[in-house]
Amino acid sequence: MTDHDARIIVIGAGHNGLVCAAYLARAGHEVTVLEAAAEPGGAAVTREFAPGFRVPACAHLLYLLDDGIRKELALDKHGLRMARSGLVSIGLDPDGGHVRIAGASVGGVADADQEAMQAHHRRMRRFAHIIGRLHNRQPPRLGTTDRRDLASLARLALDIRTLGRTEMREFLRIAGINIYDVLQERFENPVLKGALSLDAVLGTFLGPRSNNSVFCALHRLSGGGDYALPAGGMGAVTAALASAAREAGAEIRTGSPVARILVDHDRVSGVELDDGEWLPAAKVVSSADPRATLHGLLGARHLEAGFAHRVGNIRMRGCAAKVHLALDGMPEFTGLDAAGAGERLLIAPSLEYVERAFNHAKYGEHSAAPVAEMTLPSLHDDSLAPAGQHVLSAVVQWAPRNLKQGWADARAAFLDTVIDTMARYAPGIREQILHAELLTPEDIERQFRITGGHWHHGELSLDQFLMMRPVPGAGQYATPVPGLWLCGAGSHPGGGVMGSAGRNAARAIVGSNRE
Repeated sequence: MTDHDARIIVIGAGHNGLVCAAYLARAGHEVTVLEAAAEPGGAAVTREFAPGFRVPACAHLLYLLDDGIRKELALDKHGLRMARSGLVSIGLDPDGGHVRIAGASVGGVADADQEAMQAHHRRMRRFAHIIGRLHNRQPPRLGTTDRRDLASLARLALDIRTLGRTEMREFLRIAGINIYDVLQERFENPVLKGALSLDAVLGTFLGPRSNNSVFCALHRLSGGGDYALPAGGMGAVTAALASAAREAGAEIRTGSPVARILVDHDRVSGVELDDGEWLPAAKVVSSADPRATLHGLLGARHLEAGFAHRVGNIRMRGCAAKVHLALDGMPEFTGLDAAGAGERLLIAPSLEYVERAFNHAKYGEHSAAPVAEMTLPSLHDDSLAPAGQHVLSAVVQWAPRNLKQGWADARAAFLDTVIDTMARYAPGIREQILHAELLTPEDIERQFRITGGHWHHGELSLDQFLMMRPVPGAGQYATPVPGLWLCGAGSHPGGGVMGSAGRNAARAIVGSNRE
């Protein structure tokens, strides 16, 4: 056996690819990470979009990073620190009647809603804990007699059963339904309901009335619900991961796009780069999305027809855009002080508003009055903007990847719509804009090589969860092609900068070598 025969190649230096590489290298494997871009990080990078102004390219808040990974890879030693933790979510009201949400505490609402919030948050946190406990477990297979799979299923059943009879019934009742009905049952204040509904649909092709939106809310809460801004932006997270991977012995090659995965006698044998270079390997682990990996880099001809068909049916229609504004000064939000402007700001003034915003996407149109999650990270991190100036980073819904009009024609109009919407809450913001950037799902797909521009690599829903993620037959990170593994957000436990998919895949690979 040559040295190259023992090599493991990881495709993509996003956060999951870097985590996987670090753990494989720590286990003694020769690991080479291949990244198409000029720097590691994938979609979680910080970059300059105007002279002197830097922003997180896609994800802009950290709330799911696994504490075990942070400690085991000593990310703090590798430079990771927070510019601000414990961000409060503020549901904005055009008239200044804003609602402040800090865990179970809520301000700006009637006593009845404050009491309801205590019960709602306690219950949702408990349900989210069930999902959170699954993050670092390999999903069980169904229909087998393998003791490990049966034990894993039994643990899941026990986790649910320990909720108690009443709470277990409630969990099973609401986990797959829509957030609209749940919030209507529990609250009165429209701004509170709108803000809570946004956490159930952000980054998805779902509206508040869509089934599975409760599940999405639980997934978002499964990391504990503490929003943080890393110093230096989200790129600081992946920079620390890259440093940890290199320290463990992994090689990271940037500017090295993979053209195809090589197969020899029905087994993976390495990869070919865009420039024609062949790199042999014993195993290939892809952090790219499942469809890009299996249909694109591998090719459906190497897959059984039914499996290839299932991969083609993964729902991954990107519908979230990213907007960056370089501002000549601090924007003033009606009824909000400067400290409040530094929190997590939500444009979702009612359930009905959010649902109407989604309605356009059903017909291939962008929202006429979009919803948004906004931050002003430069208020906490002065490395992101020149003195006295600021950057605004916003995730904006809904902006479908396959826009009927086409993004070439609609880009300027949609950006104007977004700015007009923001101006309802910060009246002078348009006059403060020095530079504006819009990343549509089409841009995200092209720049970060994510199919459909869906940064979760597929919808988060019960039929695309656990052993069903990405599809049956690849739910335990191994694909049907010997030597090819998946470790990205398209695998369990799903999207969000948490790293669990990368660590789980590495553990599965190391375990397979021992069998």
